[in-house]
Amino acid sequence: MMILSAAETLFPGYFALTMATGVVSIACALLGMRQIAWALLVINWIIYPSLWGLTLVRMGAFRRQLASDISDHQRAPGFFTLVAGTCVLGTQSVIVAEARVAGTVLWWFGLGLWVVVMYGFFTAVTIRARKPSLAAGINGAWLIGAVATQSIVVLRGALDAGTTPAEPIQFIALAMFMIGSMLYLAIIPLIFYRLTFVHLTSQDFSPPYWINMGAVAISTLAGATLILRAQTWPLIEPFVPFLRGFTVFFWSVATWWIPFLFALMVWRYLWKRDRLAYEPALWGMVFPLGMYTTSTLQLSSALGWDFLRVVPRIVIYVALVAWLATMTGLTRHIFRSALAIRTRLREAG
Repeated sequence: MMILSAAETLFPGYFALTMATGVVSIACALLGMRQIAWALLVINWIIYPSLWGLTLVRMGAFRRQLASDISDHQRAPGFFTLVAGTCVLGTQSVIVAEARVAGTVLWWFGLGLWVVVMYGFFTAVTIRARKPSLAAGINGAWLIGAVATQSIVVLRGALDAGTTPAEPIQFIALAMFMIGSMLYLAIIPLIFYRLTFVHLTSQDFSPPYWINMGAVAISTLAGATLILRAQTWPLIEPFVPFLRGFTVFFWSVATWWIPFLFALMVWRYLWKRDRLAYEPALWGMVFPLGMYTTSTLQLSSALGWDFLRVVPRIVIYVALVAWLATMTGLTRHIFRSALAIRTRLREAG
């Protein structure tokens, strides 16, 4: 009964848990914290199939709720976490465990999911008869579409770090970087307009707004990855000047977002005294912190800017604390839910 209850109410964006765990693990591996990286890899290989199990149960037993989520402007963007979670786990497996076979399978699976989710989502919200206003319909979660797209680039770069893939693969990686960039640049003006010109309550400043930063952080990582592969990927080499400029642009934007987002958190939880409680969307805040760490490291390597390395050495501890705190909240949430279901069963029996 607990599994059915969890599947019925499953948050579409719950694969952000896989994304957050994976990227923090990758950052730890790149910074030499191998034991933590391996522990998070093991945890992620438990989380990922568990979430798929709940998703498949929901697809089979709760189709009406699933169909409602798919056309919902607020909840539907969460389905992009299926793509991003798959590709981040693949990248984590390759970097931490050198599991190239698993990474390759996950890349192709992620690419297929990207086609289904990307065109399913935009078709569903476009043809919907009754659409919400901009204020009610859009939030930072829409940018997970850009995150999912760039995650395909990052995983491919990890798989072919020392080899030259076929030209169609190189082209797909380059095109995905362009598409991910387009999605961010198209969506972020709408979100920025909502933030600055629409009246919002403190509850509107929810954790998904951290994806505003996470989307440009992973775009930075994707661009840095392509720059690092340019010597062995001949199709990429002519685009290096463009990639350098856009990658620095994305990193600068990601850095700009951080103080602003922290200020909004201080305003909500300290000034307005909103209660900070566990919610699945919190993983959408942990992921950007880990991604900013990783992207800054790779940008430093790609451009030879060693002075930037001090940043990830500090931010990684912020990301680890955020991951641990959110995981503690999830564990308590699962325990309380199990206890509540057990109590209901006793009363019914």
